[in-house]
Amino acid sequence: QVQLVESGGGLVQAGDSLRLSCAASGRTFNMNAMAWFRQAPGKEREFVARISWTGGHTYYVDSVKGRFTISRDNAKNTAYLQMNSLKVEDTAVYYCAAGVGDQYPFWGQGTQVTVSS
Repeated sequence: QVQLVESGGGLVQAGDSLRLSCAASGRTFNMNAMAWFRQAPGKEREFVARISWTGGHTYYVDSVKGRFTISRDNAKNTAYLQMNSLKVEDTAVYYCAAGVGDQYPFWGQGTQVTVSS
């Protein structure tokens, strides 16, 4: 099993920045990618960004390209999501996920991000 713990959420104003962290522990050799998803009130969970653990290849949903950056620190088994120029529509619970390829069997508990106008 892999345990994931997110941190860094909070309440900010539109245009501000936040950095989310996701620390992985346990059998981390079972994963080769980490991703961030989010779920806004009344909406389905959506993919935000993904990073491969070895090559560092990244992918983003179009709505965050140019504003969000996903990165990882292999030595710390931690992934980050730097969120700049935040918008009200970025308000959601953000979840970290880990797995192999596009399969994510491991999930964190989520961290709330609220962006006010």
